Amino acid sequence: MSIDQTLFDDLEWRGLIAHSTDRDALRAALGSESVRFYVGFDPTAPSLHMGHLVQVLTARRLQEAGHTPHALVGGATGMIGDPRDSGERTMNSADTVAEWVGRVRAQVEPFLSFEGPNAARMVNNLDWTQGVSALDFLRDVGKHFPVNRMLARDVVRKRLESGISYTEFSYVLLQSFDFLSLYRDRGVTLQFGGSDQWGNLTAGVELIRRADGGKAHAFATPLLTKADGTKYGKTEGGALWLDPEMLSPYSFFQFWLNVEDEKIGELLRVFTFLSRSEIEEIETSHSEKPFLRTGQKVLAEHVTSLVHGADETARIQAASAALFGGGDMHGLSPETLGAALRQAGVLRVEGAESLPTAVDLLVETGLAKSKGDARRTVAEGGAYINNVRVEDPEHVPSRADLVGGSWLVLRKGKKSFKGVEVV
Repeated sequence: MSIDQTLFDDLEWRGLIAHSTDRDALRAALGSESVRFYVGFDPTAPSLHMGHLVQVLTARRLQEAGHTPHALVGGATGMIGDPRDSGERTMNSADTVAEWVGRVRAQVEPFLSFEGPNAARMVNNLDWTQGVSALDFLRDVGKHFPVNRMLARDVVRKRLESGISYTEFSYVLLQSFDFLSLYRDRGVTLQFGGSDQWGNLTAGVELIRRADGGKAHAFATPLLTKADGTKYGKTEGGALWLDPEMLSPYSFFQFWLNVEDEKIGELLRVFTFLSRSEIEEIETSHSEKPFLRTGQKVLAEHVTSLVHGADETARIQAASAALFGGGDMHGLSPETLGAALRQAGVLRVEGAESLPTAVDLLVETGLAKSKGDARRTVAEGGAYINNVRVEDPEHVPSRADLVGGSWLVLRKGKKSFKGVEVV
């Protein structure tokens, strides 16, 4: 099996190493042998989000370079949740966590290969945690953790005044026990995660040293922020979920299509598998003509294809082209079209047998301020239904006009459009 000796340099160029244990030792290990590594995902929600995607894609980079992934879904740690600045987490039931373990696992699996000499393995920390008694855990793991060091962790220090439960305070012991268990049972010597996990990552390395005299490595990926320094990962509707039931693929695509020009290079490095020369060429082209939004288009296409598949991305692009550039609406997927129209705004109408006139639809969707305004829009040739110009203000759409049996696309001018959903 061939090991990519340039992996560490590529990770650094992509900005994926914010912190690391001994850099030279880690570089040497990644460049000389197939390292067994793990990255963990706690099922504290029914879906992964943008932040998790950084870790999933980093795991894929390591596997493609010849290293062996162990993707951990935390059936045990997910019962507790890593402490956070805002306060105690809501404890989810065992049944809920078990369901979310399955959902998160299904999201991670498509990104990794489970065949070949460095085949990935999915693991659940509940398997090695549930059989350990509290007394054994305190004797074998707890004794290696100085309380003063646990208190020095940023998130713990911030929570001391408002209060932190012993349960969340002890989370670092559980994550470190995961690393020790995988080190002992699977020969795993590297863990990585987000920079907010750095204290947990190094605690695991230290536990392996104290408990077994072993040597392990860790690195942390950076926290991604917008140009103004605020966190990424949010859309108008909430988190940038990977589950299409929680965030439509169209909305997911639009998020990437609307990122700031200043962040294009950084996000292309982190979220795509384009080569260095390809990314630098896109950056140059984008900087010369940013109004063409070349970088955003490439980014949206690549990331959406990775998460939702190339076919879904093609459907989204077809819907966008039809909405903004004309063309036949009837060939579009009604699900994709519906997601796009819901972002723009939707008027719901009951019954397809007596639809409002074009003028009434313009007013009721808000595209026209009044019937007089709507009539002027029609007279000036600026009103469209399903990309067909409306010639008669009293025109009434028919059932045959409905895309997918439910949708009309009402447009005023080139860019203002609304959806009409017939129920």
